[in-house]
Amino acid sequence: MKRRKRAGHLKIFTTSLIIIAFITMVIATRVIFANASNNADSGEVAEDEFPLAINHLLTNDLSDLPEAEKLDAQIEKFMREWRIKGASIAIMKDEKLIYTKGYGWADEEDSVRTDVRHIFRIASLSKLITATTIMTLVEDNLIKLSSRPFAKGGILDLPLFNNIKDKRVRDITIEDLLRHRGGFTLRGGDPLFNTPLVRSRMHLDSVPGPDDVIAYSISHKLGFTPGKGTRYSNLGYLILSRIIEVVSGMKYEQYVKERVLLPAGIYDMHQAKNFYEEKFPNEVRYYEPDNEELVEAYDGSGSMRPRCYGGNNIEGLMGAGAWVASPSELLLFVASIDGKPNVPDIISKKSINMMTSCPPQVLPMGWAKVNANGDWSRTGTLSGTSALLKYQRDGYSWVLITNTSSWKGARFPRHIDALFNKAMQRVIVWPERNLFDTKPLL
Repeated sequence: MKRRKRAGHLKIFTTSLIIIAFITMVIATRVIFANASNNADSGEVAEDEFPLAINHLLTNDLSDLPEAEKLDAQIEKFMREWRIKGASIAIMKDEKLIYTKGYGWADEEDSVRTDVRHIFRIASLSKLITATTIMTLVEDNLIKLSSRPFAKGGILDLPLFNNIKDKRVRDITIEDLLRHRGGFTLRGGDPLFNTPLVRSRMHLDSVPGPDDVIAYSISHKLGFTPGKGTRYSNLGYLILSRIIEVVSGMKYEQYVKERVLLPAGIYDMHQAKNFYEEKFPNEVRYYEPDNEELVEAYDGSGSMRPRCYGGNNIEGLMGAGAWVASPSELLLFVASIDGKPNVPDIISKKSINMMTSCPPQVLPMGWAKVNANGDWSRTGTLSGTSALLKYQRDGYSWVLITNTSSWKGARFPRHIDALFNKAMQRVIVWPERNLFDTKPLL
C-alpha cells in the first residue's frame, strides 16, 4: 500500500515537473518573440555577432608617418584658425585605405581625444547612402525610377497623404526626388528643421513624425512643375526614406544596414540621436560657434536649446541627414559603389553610372557634384558638424569631418576642400599599404 502511495506521489511530482517545464518554455518563447518584435519595431539589427568595424581595428598611431607630418600640421593649423574642437580624416588610393587619423577633442569636457574609432554626424552625406539603397530596390525590380509614389495606387498612396493641394504632386517620380526635381522649394522654410511650425499647423499634440512632415508639405502648392526645375530638397530624401520602408516592409535603418552596409563590410554606421545623453559610446560631442543663439526645442516643450542638441530634430532627418559614421567606413562605402575592381561593389555598374551622370543644370543622384572626368563629391553641414567627401580621377579619395560647425554654414566645406588640396601637396610620397586589410589582434 505504501509503495503504491509512493509511486503515485512520484508520478504526480514528475507530472508537475513536466508542467512547470512546459510553462517555463512557453514563457521563455513569448519573451524571445516579444524581444524580436521589439527589435523589429525599433529598426535595430542585432550587432553583437558582427565582426569588428574597420574604425575599431585602427588607431591614430598607425598613421603617425614622417611623410605626413606637414599634412598633419596644416590640418591642426586650420582647426586653430576656425576654432574646430575635433576632426577626423581618411585617405584612400585606388580603393586602398592609406591614411586615417583623428585630431583635437572628441569630447573636451570629458578630456577625450579624437581617434580613428570615433563616429560623427555626417549630415547630407547621408543622401549618398539613401540613393544607393534606392538603387538596390530598382535592381531587385521592386520599384522603378519612373515610379510615381503619390499617384493613385502608388507606393505612398496612403490615407495620410490624400490631402494633396497641388495635383502635380502625383506626377513626382522617384528619379525626381533623387535629383532634387520634385517641385519642393524652401519658400516656407525647410519643414524638416521647423517641426514646431508643422506641429502647430497640423494641430498635433506630439512631435511631428516623418509622415506628418510629408503630409504637411504636400498640402501646399509646389514651387515648380516636377522634373522641370531643380531646388535642393531635404524633404525629397525624407520621402525616399519612407519609400524604402514601405517597399521593403522594414524600418529604414534596418533595411539599409541589412541590404547595403553589411554586404559592404560596414558595421558602425547608425541613425543619430538628438541629445548628448543618447549618443553612441564612440560618438563625438558636437560644438557650435560661440555666438550661436539658442532656438526653440524641436519637441514643442518651449525650452531653448542649441540646434545640435534639441533645437533640430536630427532623428527626423532619416535618409536626408541622420547617419553617423567614421571617415574610414565612409571610404569603404564609397569603394563599394565606384565600379573599380579592388573592392566588390554592392550595386551594378549600370546603377553606378546612373548615380554619377546627369545632364547640365541637373543634380546627380546622392552625390552633390559629378563630372565626366570621374570627379565626384558630397558635402554635409549641420549645426555641430561639417563634412566633405571627394572621389578624384587621380585615384585618391578622402573624407574630412568636424565636430564643430562654422558661421560659414553650408559654405564651410569649400574651405575644407582648399585646406586638403594644400595639405596633400605637402606629402611627396605615400606608403604602399591597405589599412582595410587590418586584422584584429588576437
